[in-house]
Amino acid sequence: MQREQAGVQLPEGSWWDWEVLAWNAGQFRLAAGNDLTYHHGLELVFSDPAFVSCPVMFHDPVFRVATSQELVRVVRQLGEEPPVLVAFEADAGGRAPVSCLIAAERFEVVHETVLRYWRDDATPGQRFASWVRPPVKPRE
Repeated sequence: MQREQAGVQLPEGSWWDWEVLAWNAGQFRLAAGNDLTYHHGLELVFSDPAFVSCPVMFHDPVFRVATSQELVRVVRQLGEEPPVLVAFEADAGGRAPVSCLIAAERFEVVHETVLRYWRDDATPGQRFASWVRPPVKPRE
């Protein structure tokens, strides 16, 4: 199987704040934006993640090709080369950048506005984060 090893190409935008949005056996999803308080505009979706070494929140990642040592580490863990291997350095609030590594079956970049709060006037091309619900109307 051919491994996707090229550096991640992000669309134009301000992708300073990052956080883990979802993580389960079927999906590892990172959200990014210039401020994650009200919305985010980018998601990196890793389908069927097999290996994840990444802080829950971080800033300003620099994506790169995984080193041969990182590949050996993942192969040792999984028993084979993963189809997708993404590596990056990021500011996680410590004294030095943290090295991150994600191995998965598939990878997708989703570029759209995702609202993190309810709005009655959401426009086409916007969607709500999975936890956002309309307010409950009081009974009369």
